[in-house]
Amino acid sequence: MATIGKAGLPVPGGGDGPTVPAHLAELASAIDGHLVQHVTDLADRTATLGDAPVQTLAVARDGTAWLKTSATTDTWVTIWEPDPAWRTISLAAGLESITTTPRVTREGRHVWVRGRVQKTNGTVIGATSSEAIGTVPADCYPKTLGQWAGGASLTGDPMTGVCRIEVASDQQSITTGTISMYTQDGIQSGGAMGVMWVDIAGHYTID
Repeated sequence: MATIGKAGLPVPGGGDGPTVPAHLAELASAIDGHLVQHVTDLADRTATLGDAPVQTLAVARDGTAWLKTSATTDTWVTIWEPDPAWRTISLAAGLESITTTPRVTREGRHVWVRGRVQKTNGTVIGATSSEAIGTVPADCYPKTLGQWAGGASLTGDPMTGVCRIEVASDQQSITTGTISMYTQDGIQSGGAMGVMWVDIAGHYTID
C-alpha cells in the first residue's frame, strides 16, 4: 500500500482490493502513534502507556507533558509540568519559625529551601558551633552534601551575619536529609557563641 506524508500514513491505491475495514484499521493504527495521548496523571500514564512506542506524547489533566524515549522500557522525559508546591520542613525540637515559614520545593534535580528559625526559649542557635535545624523530605535527599551560605542575626556582639547551611547526604555521619547550620562567629553579649536566628534560604542539587 502506498504511503503519504512525513508520517508515512498508508493510503489505498487504485489497484488495491475493496478491504475498507482493514485499510481503515491500518490507517488508524498509523495515526495513533502521532496523536497526543490523554492521561489523568503519572500513575495513569504508567498503567496505560508503558508499552507505547518511542516518541509517544502524553499529556495529563494538569498540563504535565511527557515524551517516551525508549522503545523497550517505560522511560519518559518531562517536557513541562506545573510549578511544584512548597512543602513545610519538619523543624528540630526547640526551634520555631520566625518571619518566613521554613519550606522546601523540588523541581527535577534542583531543590530550593527558604525560611527563618529561632529557639523557642530565646537562647542562641549554634552555641556549640553547629546545630540541626530540621529535615527535608526523602525525595529531596542529596547524593552528595548540599551546602550554601545562610543569613544570621546581628544581635549582640559584632558578627558577620553569615553562617553555613548544609543538607546531609548518606556520606555524612548525621542523619540523611538533616539541615544543619555551622558558625564560628564570636561570643554574644549573653556569653554564648551563636546567633539569635538563622535564615536557611538557599539551593542545592540532589545528584
